[in-house]
Amino acid sequence: MEPSITALVLAAGKGTRMRSNRAKVLHEVFFQPMIHHVLHAVNQASINHCAVIVGHQRQEVMAALDGFSLTAVHQEQQLGTGHAVLCAEAACAGADMVMILCGDTPLIKASTLRAMISAHRHQQADLTLMSTLLDQPFGYGRLLTDDQGAVLSIVEEKDATEGQRRIREVNAGIYLVDTKILFDALRRVGTNNSQGEMYLTDIIAIANETGRNVQKFLHPEAIDVLGVNSRIELARAQATLQCRHNHSLMLAGVTLYAPESTLIAPDCIIGQDTSLQGNIRIDGGTTIGTNCRIDSGCVLHACQIGDNVSIGANTVLEHCTLADSISVPPLTYRRDT
Repeated sequence: MEPSITALVLAAGKGTRMRSNRAKVLHEVFFQPMIHHVLHAVNQASINHCAVIVGHQRQEVMAALDGFSLTAVHQEQQLGTGHAVLCAEAACAGADMVMILCGDTPLIKASTLRAMISAHRHQQADLTLMSTLLDQPFGYGRLLTDDQGAVLSIVEEKDATEGQRRIREVNAGIYLVDTKILFDALRRVGTNNSQGEMYLTDIIAIANETGRNVQKFLHPEAIDVLGVNSRIELARAQATLQCRHNHSLMLAGVTLYAPESTLIAPDCIIGQDTSLQGNIRIDGGTTIGTNCRIDSGCVLHACQIGDNVSIGANTVLEHCTLADSISVPPLTYRRDT
């Protein structure tokens, strides 16, 4: 019998660098709040149970999570990531392992989580943390290792020496830990640091001190695992998810002449041999049949388009149903109710 895993998603912070009155995890990326992408990855990784730590704007965050099967844990005071996880001890009771993730990592893939779980089991680890390499690691916790590459601890940017700040391998903020070991370690975490907070990263050094098997899982694609902390990073995440989705559509037989300027929501269906020019937006569950042509500048929202349909440039269609072989002239605006 495989060990049970509870995923613990941290979503209590304010996200001050976003310069927003809205909780960071509620900012939309590719048609969904960014935390939705994290939860979908968790579900697709076949993790047994999920809990979400909420705090700042918790009512709004919980409203956005309606429909997901999860346990909400309220962190009343923002006393650091270690404190946030400690608040969830009861929610993790009964699980063999806890996977800790951040709610602001919308690019995380289920395949990456599954690979990490597999590596953790293969290495018979007590604690595995995910790392990645950055050319410009400013702001991230650095991995301190011994001569054999074993992880000794993590030092945060504000607490690092000049030499430590030159380390390129950084903490990606995803952990897989034996449940008892995790909470035993958290009860030993102090606040003797520049922030005066309980750092979750301190569990690495504590696990090493107690003779635990600490391993790292180095993920080569940094963009997949790093958080969104600013509007600039939000735009990059949007572009990456758009690119991934458009790539899958092209592999399925759809022609995109300018994929970088083509935005298609994931709930839309487009048939084979349909071609799309640039500067197009398709959303609202629109379905498009086979062998259609959509010219540049079009917007289609909640439409049902048949086969062999041609839609002229700069056309806007909302809630429209078009039969097979229809031709729509350029500059058409039509909204059916």
